Amino acid sequence: MRFIQLCAKEVLGLFVDDGSLALLSLFLIAVTAALVKLLGLPGLLGGGLLLLGALAILCHSVVRGARGR
Repeated sequence: MRFIQLCAKEVLGLFVDDGSLALLSLFLIAVTAALVKLLGLPGLLGGGLLLLGALAILCHSVVRGARGR
């Protein structure tokens, strides 16, 4: 049983290494989708928002990770 838990934790770690990175990314996607669908934001602007937001989240994660070391 312990082996199965360890394997599941490792597989999950492949996809979610940093919890806040994953949560912020999901939040960005949800906000952008809401802006495009509900407020009629053009798709190209939504894509640009996703790009810039993802880069900002990635930079934030890298800086926070560098401080931790």
